[in-house]
Amino acid sequence: MAWTRDQMAARAAKELRDGFYVNLGIGIPTLVSNFIPPSMNVHLQSENGMLGMGPFPLEGEEDADLINAGKQTITELATTSYFTSADSFGMIRGGHIDLAILGAMEVTERGDLANWMIPGKMVKGMGGAMDLVAGVKRVVAVMEHTAKGQPKLLQKCTLPLTGTAVIDLVITDLAVFSIDKVGGGGMTLIELADGVTLDEIKDKTEANFKVAQDLKSKAA
Repeated sequence: MAWTRDQMAARAAKELRDGFYVNLGIGIPTLVSNFIPPSMNVHLQSENGMLGMGPFPLEGEEDADLINAGKQTITELATTSYFTSADSFGMIRGGHIDLAILGAMEVTERGDLANWMIPGKMVKGMGGAMDLVAGVKRVVAVMEHTAKGQPKLLQKCTLPLTGTAVIDLVITDLAVFSIDKVGGGGMTLIELADGVTLDEIKDKTEANFKVAQDLKSKAA
């Protein structure tokens, strides 16, 4: 059985560590803020100049002036700070963000990422994705495993690239893969969603990947 969007976000939240400065991309990654353990001190940063974002507001409690980089209404905390977008990108480009959790259209076995443009569709630009994958210490991609029955984990991206060899971990609705983007060790399947088999992953994945020895215990 495939993971839901909330389950994918909850799995991504397991990559958080106390004291981390974290940037969440649009789409499924924004849901990660709802799964941060109360005992964990995590600082969520947004490209539009906000540090210390709270969870999404309850219906009727939205403040139109409080938005993230994806223009979603959010909440602030007692420790929230505001600054210019230039300062925000300075944090990103200066390597001060520990983890970015981003959506993806395609990811390759060597960690290449395509997540900003589909040819023929009007887009306003790449946004902060290019800076995030280049400046953040660790990058996690959260995505559906397939699109219209076609694999999204590939040997080579077919869509315009956001960055090459930039992804460390991929979480799909079916499985979790680690990527050795620095050492060139490729992609390794480390976890299966409940009820998903290895044969199903092989059938729905174009990318070459290895299987972790402890895969079964992690999927249990």
